[in-house]
This record gives sequence, structure tokens and C-alpha cells, in this order.
Amino acid sequence: MTHTPKPSNRGRPRSITREKIADVGISIGLPDITFVGVAAALGVSHMALYKHVPSLEALKHLIAEEIFRRWELPQASSPQKIGLEEYLLGFTASTRQFVKAHPGVTPFVIRRLAATPAMLEKISTHQAHIAQAYGITNEQSRWLLSTVTFFCISAADTVYSAARLEPLDGADGHLEEAEMETELVEGTQALIVGALELLNSKPSP
Repeated sequence: MTHTPKPSNRGRPRSITREKIADVGISIGLPDITFVGVAAALGVSHMALYKHVPSLEALKHLIAEEIFRRWELPQASSPQKIGLEEYLLGFTASTRQFVKAHPGVTPFVIRRLAATPAMLEKISTHQAHIAQAYGITNEQSRWLLSTVTFFCISAADTVYSAARLEPLDGADGHLEEAEMETELVEGTQALIVGALELLNSKPSP
């Protein structure tokens, strides 16, 4: 009688890629990232994950960089129809949604020293695109976008962090968030108007 060997229960080791790590990390959320949690979601041991990412901080940086890489920055597709002020309003709306959708990402994108070369390259490319679209210098574009983005990201992080807290007794959490978001939008609009006025009053380098 011919003996047929039983198939092994051991399959091929799961491959660990940067994209898979990022997908899992994004689904977990940066505030709740742990090595054990990411490894478990990937179906590997935490020691196997350590072979690809050397530390928890490096793991968070990888995930934050991938979050930023996947952010589709609004392009100035019709600068003749959409002025710079209107573009910036749309850009900051995208920025608010970016921060809202990814709690914990702000420290990695607001600190220049924490930004990776790939993140800095994306920022620089976007600044050059806006400079060319609206006929301003690269330095003017860098200052304008940096100023508006810094305020919007930091303020949005504060608003949405507060909105995630348990509402006070008798308070409507959704209403409270809507009120704070309205103030954030109005503050951003005021900043954009003021920044453009200041930009126009400065002589071009």
C-alpha cells in the first residue's frame, strides 16, 4: 500500500512589506501602535517585525510617512479660474480632513526635523507647483504654504483632539465639535487673507 504523506500545516512565512506594515498601522491608528499589535495583525511574531523595523519610534515614523505619502495634496488645476485665496481655502480644508482622519500624525508632519527626506521632497514639489501656477517665487510659495499649513495642522489637531474627549455632562459632543470646527475655519480664512495681504506688501526677492 502506497503511503501518501500528509500535507504540512506549516505554510510559507508571511511576507512583511512596508506597504503591509503601513496598512496595518493606519488601521490601528498611530496613538495605539505597539509592536505586538502590528505584528499580530500581520500574522507574524514581533521579533520578525523587528527585523524590518528597529524600534517603536521607527515604526511610527514609517506609518506617519506613509500616511503623508498617501495624502493627495490639492493641485492648482485651474489657476485662471480659481485664485490663490480660493485655492488655499480648499487646501486647508484638505489639511483639516487629513488631521481629523489620522489622529497622532501631527507631531510627525509639523516638526521639520521629524520629517523624512521623502516627506520634505513632497512638500518642496508642492511649493514649486503653487509658485509656478500663481506666478509667485518659490520662496514666497514656501513661506505662504508653510505659514498656513502650520497653523491649520496645529489648530486642527487641538480641535479634533478635544472633540475626541468625553463630552461634559449634558453636552452634545457633535454640536460642540461643529462649533469648534466653525471657529477653526473662520480663523483659517482670516489667516489666509492676512497672509496674502502681507505677501503682496512685501517686495519680491
